[in-house]
Amino acid sequence: MIPKILIIDDEEHMCWALEKAMRQEGYQALSSNRGRRGLELIREEAPSLVLLDLKMPEMDGLEALKKIKETSPKLPVIMLTAHGSIETAIEAMKEGASDYITKPFDLDELKLVIKQNLLMSQLVTEVNFLRSELTKKYKVMVGESPAIKEVIKLIDKVANSNATVLITGESGTGKEVAAVAIHRNSLRREGPFVPVNCAALPDNLLESELFGHEKGAFTGAVARKLGRFELADKGTIFLDEIAEMPLNMQVKLLRVLQEKSFERVGGTETLHVDVRVIAATNRNLTEAMAKGLFREDLYYRLNVFHIDIPPLRQRIDDIPVLAEHFLDKIRPNYLVQKYSPEAIKLLAQYHWPGNIRELQNVLERAAIICHGTEITPADLPKEIQEISGKYDAGSLVRLPESGISLEDLEKELIIKALEKSKGNQTRAAQLLGITRSALLYRVQKHGIELN
Repeated sequence: MIPKILIIDDEEHMCWALEKAMRQEGYQALSSNRGRRGLELIREEAPSLVLLDLKMPEMDGLEALKKIKETSPKLPVIMLTAHGSIETAIEAMKEGASDYITKPFDLDELKLVIKQNLLMSQLVTEVNFLRSELTKKYKVMVGESPAIKEVIKLIDKVANSNATVLITGESGTGKEVAAVAIHRNSLRREGPFVPVNCAALPDNLLESELFGHEKGAFTGAVARKLGRFELADKGTIFLDEIAEMPLNMQVKLLRVLQEKSFERVGGTETLHVDVRVIAATNRNLTEAMAKGLFREDLYYRLNVFHIDIPPLRQRIDDIPVLAEHFLDKIRPNYLVQKYSPEAIKLLAQYHWPGNIRELQNVLERAAIICHGTEITPADLPKEIQEISGKYDAGSLVRLPESGISLEDLEKELIIKALEKSKGNQTRAAQLLGITRSALLYRVQKHGIELN
C-alpha cells in the first residue's frame, strides 16, 4: 500500500510544491490550505502522515493538532514552523506531534524525516499486531500434570521480577508459550513482546536485526532501521534458539545484558534501553560450552532463572487436556466435535518426538480426514494406529515374585537400553524416552559403568 501524505498549509504555493515533491518520491499526496478542511480530509482519506503548518489564520496548527489527536491518536503529524516559533513547535511535540521541521527547510531533510516517521508508524503497528496475535494464540499454559504445574508455578514466581530467564526443552514443547506467559503476567505486559529466532537469520543480518543500522551502513541500507532491542524498549525480547547465535554476536549480546546499551550498525550514538531478556534453546548449553560453541559468561548472564519444559512423553496425563484444547480451536472450521476413547488411548501411548507441536498437527490432520463428528483411530497417522497391540504390559517388565524396587527397576531398564544400543548413549536415551543428559545423570546415580 502506497503511503498517503496530507499537507495542511495556508500558503497555496507551499501546498503545490510539497504535493509535487511527495509524488516524485512515490507517495500519494493531497493538500488543503485551510485547517478545518484538512481535518475533514483526515476523516475522508485516512492519510498515512500529515504535514501541518503551525501558523494558519482560520485555525492554527496547535489547535488542529489537538483535534487530530482526539480522533486519530496514532496518526504521525510533522509540524512545519518558522524559526521564531521553535518554542511553540516544542509545545506541539508535547501535544503529540511526531516531529517538526523549520522553514525554510531542505527538501531532502524533509523527505528523510517523513520516511523515518512512516517507518516508525509501521513498526509500531506491526508490534501491536504481533502483541494482539500472541494474546489470541497463547491464552494459558495448558495441562494438569505435576510436571506442567511446576512450570506454571515457576512462571508465576518469576513473572513480576525483571530477572533474565533461560527456558530449555525439546523442540515443540512450548518454550515460546512459556515466554509469552511470563511477559503477559509481568509488569511489562503493556509493553511490546518482540520474538527473534536466532537460527532463522544469517550471521551477517543478525546484528542489524537485533541492534538496527544507520543509512549507508552497508550495501542496501537505504534508510535507518530500528533493531529488535530498540523496538522492545519497556517490554520483553525473546531470543529463541540462542545456542545458534555465533560467538561474535554472543560478545555483543553480553554487553547489552551488562550495560543495557548498544550502537546501531554504522552508528556512533549509544542507545540505552529498558528490556527484559528471555532466551530459549533446545540444545544442551553445558555441552556447547565444553565444545567452545557457547560463551560461559553469557550462559551465566542468561541463566539467572531457569525453566525446563518437560517433553510431552513425560506428561502423558496432559494429552487428553491438550487434545480437548486443540479441539476447541478446530471446531469452528470442521464438523468434528469429540474424540473416541480408543483414539485418546492411542494418543496417550504414542511417544511424540515432535511434542505438543506434533500433537496439534496430528489432530488438525485428523479433523480434515474425519468424515463424521468423532475422531477415531482410523483418522490418526499409521505410526500411531500401529501402537495398538504392539506392546503387552507383561512383556515390558517381568516382576519377580519377591518384588522389585523402582530404583532397581530403573537401573535394570537403563542397563538393558545400553545393551540394546550397544553402548550408544544417545540411542539408549531415545529408547528410554529421556534426554542424553538425563540418562548420564541416572547412570551416575546408579553407579553403572559405561564401556
